Amino acid sequence: MSLIALLWPAFALAILLVFIHAIFGLEIIKRGVIFTDLAIGQFAAIGVAVSLLFFDGKYAFGLTLLFALIGAVLISTATYRVKHIEAFIGMLYALGASAIIVLLSNTTQGTELFNKLQATDILFTSPDDLWEPLVLYSSIAMVFAWLYPKFSGVKKEMLFFGLLALTVTSSVQLAGVLVVFVLLIVPAFLALLQHRFKPLLFAWSAGSLIVIAAMAGSYLYDLPTGYTIVFIASLCGIVSALSVPKK
Repeated sequence: MSLIALLWPAFALAILLVFIHAIFGLEIIKRGVIFTDLAIGQFAAIGVAVSLLFFDGKYAFGLTLLFALIGAVLISTATYRVKHIEAFIGMLYALGASAIIVLLSNTTQGTELFNKLQATDILFTSPDDLWEPLVLYSSIAMVFAWLYPKFSGVKKEMLFFGLLALTVTSSVQLAGVLVVFVLLIVPAFLALLQHRFKPLLFAWSAGSLIVIAAMAGSYLYDLPTGYTIVFIASLCGIVSALSVPKK
């Protein structure tokens, strides 16, 4: 069986993740609040930890969405009330990460669960696992394209962070916080370094190639998939940034 035949569901999921996160990533970089998604993702992971710790994995989506929305509301509110917004978002990230450690510290699998929340192995995704993210991400993309340009002020901020929270709720459970972060930032960052192609199309293409290559490498060399994606994507972003002169 060929590599593509075996891993095509995982490749399809990776492309779906790149598709939706590139949309938000371009906006996040333009806003200059780079760690927004990381903070919201870490808050979403609290919901997963609470689900595992108190409910044996039940109600994971609802709890994850609840904590992601709490993070999103705090950030959207702070946008208008806090002077040094990046410092505030950094503190939220630290709060979320430490909360997960505290929650899982007394469990026998605490370290393993924390690592899984940061970067998940998505290599052996089944075809049935694709339907939910396909429907969810397509719906979010349509709402973003249709409603977001029509809003302004607080309503626009709440819509943006609400849709981002809903996206992160799903993707953190599928791929992990760090994978979500690099998929939001790296493809969009690479797209904004160049001026030949439309940024969103370039982000989709570059992000998909990077993630699929990382997944194939992790499979062939028996490496942890999530962290391989984070490493390869981050390396591509850093090398590209240093290779393209600042204008």
